[in-house]
Amino acid sequence: MLHQGILLLDKEAGVTSRRIDNLLQKRFQTKKVGHLGTLDPFATGLLVVAVGKATKCLPYLEADFKTYQAILKLGEKTSTGDPEGEVILKKAPRPHPEEEVRACLESFLGFSEQLPPMTSAIKIDGVPLYKKARKGIEVERKRRRIEVRSIRLLSLQGDLIFFQASVSAGTYMRSLGEDIAEKLGEVGHLRELRRTEVGSFSLSQAKRIDEISEGDFLSPGPLLNMRKIQVEGKRKEDVKNGKPLILEGESAPQIALLDGEEPLAVYSYSEQKQAYVCLRGLF
Repeated sequence: MLHQGILLLDKEAGVTSRRIDNLLQKRFQTKKVGHLGTLDPFATGLLVVAVGKATKCLPYLEADFKTYQAILKLGEKTSTGDPEGEVILKKAPRPHPEEEVRACLESFLGFSEQLPPMTSAIKIDGVPLYKKARKGIEVERKRRRIEVRSIRLLSLQGDLIFFQASVSAGTYMRSLGEDIAEKLGEVGHLRELRRTEVGSFSLSQAKRIDEISEGDFLSPGPLLNMRKIQVEGKRKEDVKNGKPLILEGESAPQIALLDGEEPLAVYSYSEQKQAYVCLRGLF
């Protein structure tokens, strides 16, 4: 049986997102496995994985914002911003009233610029930063625009700050944790991180990898983050052949063409051709 589609996994701590892909490749005997939004090894929670031809749909799934629950430990700064790094600085934290911590968290709402950590997977000159970091090489990084849509204090227990945040794609929660600590006049690192939402996908829908069965595959067609149009007959053949389409009354800049729940292609409107042209085939 051909296994393909979208899987919602609850990743455990201590395993890389790439390792999850490898396990699924072996289990379902396919090389085509990819995920939407990498989770660091120490992090747990929702990992959206595509298997088979569904990997073509990954760029078009909704993932603009992700929601996390985190535990920030004050008093210790690590080389990675998480528990996997070495403690490089210790500073006994002072007591912080809940009102102060809550106000600090809320000060991060909205748009700002964030410096990616050296232990990230961002590539500079074709080499991931974390590979340079392992060699003790520090390189100049450009700040990236991020957005914190919501952030709130869940509880405050001594030197541990439990909080939840919804952030734009590309936001590094480890860096956000360090920035929060710094604004409180402290040093700190994320002790735990759990992702609960990726776009419209929720952790409540996810299963551990050892619980996954063939009935858990979701068809990617209905999940595409754009206007969806059903096609059949000759138009279906035209789509499969990548022919331009004239769609009277349609105004969306980008559309997905479906045959039932099966995604066929993504089309975008061309002002030059006054028609929709094939951006990518998905079948």
